[in-house]
Amino acid sequence: MHQYPQRPRPDDQQFYEETPPAPPALPVPSAPRSRRRAGIGAVLALALLLGGGGFAAWKLDWFSGDGEAVSFGKAAPSPVAEDKGPSRSPAAKPSGDPDVLMPTGPRSGFKQTTRLDDGTVIAKTRLAGAKSGFEGDVWVWAPKEYDDPRYAKSGFPVLIALPGGNGFPANYWSDRSLGLQKAISEGVQAGTSLPFVVIMPVLNPDNRYYYDGADIPGQPRMGTWIAEDVPDFARANFRTYKSRDGWAFMGSSSGAFVGMKTVLQYPDRFKAVIASGGEIVPDSPLWKGHQAEMDANNPEKLAAKLIDAKGPEVYINFQIGTKETGKERMTKFQQQFGKGPVKTTIRDIQNGEHNGWHYVRGMKEGSLEWISKVLKAPRPDTTG
Repeated sequence: MHQYPQRPRPDDQQFYEETPPAPPALPVPSAPRSRRRAGIGAVLALALLLGGGGFAAWKLDWFSGDGEAVSFGKAAPSPVAEDKGPSRSPAAKPSGDPDVLMPTGPRSGFKQTTRLDDGTVIAKTRLAGAKSGFEGDVWVWAPKEYDDPRYAKSGFPVLIALPGGNGFPANYWSDRSLGLQKAISEGVQAGTSLPFVVIMPVLNPDNRYYYDGADIPGQPRMGTWIAEDVPDFARANFRTYKSRDGWAFMGSSSGAFVGMKTVLQYPDRFKAVIASGGEIVPDSPLWKGHQAEMDANNPEKLAAKLIDAKGPEVYINFQIGTKETGKERMTKFQQQFGKGPVKTTIRDIQNGEHNGWHYVRGMKEGSLEWISKVLKAPRPDTTG
């Protein structure tokens, strides 16, 4: 595996265009942030790819079609140009599993940003959050199985993938160089991963602060955006499951914290999270003067509350590279709160550093299989 350069923590960030017309410049450092604020820096992969002989790759087939309209799911209702929030009209009824929810609509208008080697595409749309009031970009990817006629009446598990760093204006998991979507596809073929629909929203409303994926008083309601608007968007556009058995998060760095926090906040909606290289407690500077609200977004307090309530069960898989710091806080959390309904595991990524390539490697080495065992698989129609 190539050793991509990584800028020193805590100042590294990721800024890049989805389809840049020329090799992008390296990001410019910003003011120091906490350790969790370190971004993965997917732009560095693009810079390397476009340097030297790699520039020829810019003309390869996987860039063809970028910017073109994309639709997902041949069995879904006809798309409309823009998402105006979740529809309240009755959804089409699938046969078989009563847990399956067909797309509720209205459908969003998607534009391709990347084509993968297996013919699947990553696409982007603009979402105006009906509940949060925040408007931002969302990237999506569906596996090949999603358009397979055998699965036309089946739901699919949803994996909401959250970035680190500023998480604005892009979500670096939509960059094919990190290999998240490829890892899932290869896992499906190997029988070690479910065919997840991957939803990749922006994490923050701007580059100025980090918002802990929460509704901090007086700030954009990013907690509602992540926990309500983004799942509503997924239900509007994809065949999903009504129960929490089809809903999970994965995230790195700051996105790991938000994913874990959201699962603990809403265990009735989400079941599991792969949390890579993240913090355990909220630390946005915007919490000053709002202790009660910060406590309501503290995974330690949320886990204790869930243990006292005796469920429902949630599953947290920490990932940590052996070349980065942070395992101590994960171990402490596991020792204190990894009991009763809070199921925790820690995966060591040998020679792993604080970057997305190594976290995807950890997912291929076992974390994808782990999360696939606790979530619901799509069911093919065998009657035809």
